[in-house]
Amino acid sequence: MPQSMQITAANLDPALLDLPWEIPLAEWPESVLAALPRGISRHVVRFVNLSGRVIAVKEIGETVAYHEYELLRDLNRLQAPSVTPTAVITGRRSLDGEELTPALVTEHLQFSLPYRAVFSQSMRPETATRLIDSLAVLLVRLHLLGFYWGDVSLSNTLFRRDADSFSAYLVDAETGELHPQLTVGQRSYDVELARMNIIGELMDLQAGSLLEEHVDVIVIGNRIEERYYELWNELTAEETYYNGERWRVSQRIKRLNELGFDVGELKMTTDLDGTRINLQPKVVDAGHHHRQIMRLTGLDVEELQARRMLNDLATYRAITGQNDQPIELVAHRWLNEVFEPTVRAVPPQMTAKLEPAQIFHEVLDHRWYLSQEQQRDVPLEEATESYVKSILPQHRDEALLLDLDPNEEHSLED
Repeated sequence: MPQSMQITAANLDPALLDLPWEIPLAEWPESVLAALPRGISRHVVRFVNLSGRVIAVKEIGETVAYHEYELLRDLNRLQAPSVTPTAVITGRRSLDGEELTPALVTEHLQFSLPYRAVFSQSMRPETATRLIDSLAVLLVRLHLLGFYWGDVSLSNTLFRRDADSFSAYLVDAETGELHPQLTVGQRSYDVELARMNIIGELMDLQAGSLLEEHVDVIVIGNRIEERYYELWNELTAEETYYNGERWRVSQRIKRLNELGFDVGELKMTTDLDGTRINLQPKVVDAGHHHRQIMRLTGLDVEELQARRMLNDLATYRAITGQNDQPIELVAHRWLNEVFEPTVRAVPPQMTAKLEPAQIFHEVLDHRWYLSQEQQRDVPLEEATESYVKSILPQHRDEALLLDLDPNEEHSLED
């Protein structure tokens, strides 16, 4: 390690010191690189194998690197869906003494894909719609935390499969700012910027024959605006209820839960005659089903995967006659008798294709299709065996390694 080099990190991994920081990132040897799909970036980015995991290294100016590092740390503390910062490397010099660009190091989000990698496997316009819906949810969550993005796009987002949808994660916070509360203008600017960037990115996909030519990219791009305001209004709009309509309060909370958000606190006031209630969610947070399945089973999964698992848990509880048993006890039995045997049925050589919760979701889907086709209740074990033989082998490995050229510049993740 050059003597002038400095590493800023909350928890320093000594293996970082062994990386070739004296070489420009674009020239790093393949022996340290991990072959992963990368999104378009204005910076040089490389994925690196380090201590049994993968990190992303991005060359970037020193001031911006420290800004993004601290901002990502703040977002992680707020439990925002974003990548985790590892370190900032400054004072880099080549063996000839030439000054090299500082670097920001972040943890790679396992099982995540840049949007172009998603479209390399699926070219349907429905895929674009689902990506935009997940980006709208991400943007609302960030805005509720007071985060102004300033550069919203598909390129600056990573996507993980979440049942039949996607979950979006912020991967680039260079232009971001954290405030106690955002103004209407700040939120509107982010939404409009997202709309314009998405339309441009979808046009690029069409030009590269990754999206069908007849697809109206402007209509799809406008969806981010529609979905954002629909979700924002549902989460923050104040409503008035009259006496005898308190059931609507429960209905409102149920709608929020179905959108993947939980109500932490309600602000309720009544008129002097007691006939009117004003309700406005004061604190809202995403991950209602995620937290529930985490509490019951300890499994850390995506929101829609968690919802699917909870539905299966409820079915298991009913058909096994355990409705009078504590849900915590039933969940423990379901984990041991249903979820874990299904996941263990996957051969070791296929475990990197999808994360366990996604495999379980797809097995349940496959079971439903088999039952419909055969007009009988197909046992889970039989459905799992069929899925492993006929469906899972068709998936690419999404955990880490993909058969892509790590030096190919057309797909850099930011």
